[in-house]
Amino acid sequence: MFSDPTFWVAVAFVLCIAGLGFLKVHKAIGGMLDARAAAIRAELDAAQKLREDAQALLAQYQRKQREAMQEAEQMVAHARTEAKRIVEMGQTQLAQSIERRERMAATKIAQAEADAIAEVRATAVDVAMAATEQVLRTQLSADRQARLVDDTIAGLKTLH
Repeated sequence: MFSDPTFWVAVAFVLCIAGLGFLKVHKAIGGMLDARAAAIRAELDAAQKLREDAQALLAQYQRKQREAMQEAEQMVAHARTEAKRIVEMGQTQLAQSIERRERMAATKIAQAEADAIAEVRATAVDVAMAATEQVLRTQLSADRQARLVDDTIAGLKTLH
């Protein structure tokens, strides 16, 4: 029994496990795992907050777009009322005035819609860039970040 290597491996294993238990390594490992879980939880909370902020901004810009559409509808309604009054003044002036007002209303509607869409896109890009930057800073090593920058610069050279 004492000459069997399996016996001595088992004895060494039991002694190692007992030594690790005596040194309370399991508490240190548990503490490290708890710290990692807390860090991941914090990142998830931050990502959730960014998502909620983005949704709030999207809702705000959608509300602004709806308000712009209502305002445009009011402008069109006002233009139609004004057009009825102009009919009494003469057919020629009526045709010219309606055409001019419809162009202005369409331009304002298009501009308001383009502004709202551009603002939503810019905000979405800013939020995405901030989230990407945070993920890249926390998840990539310095060496991997440097390689990523070098690869991106090399890719930019091929565009021109």
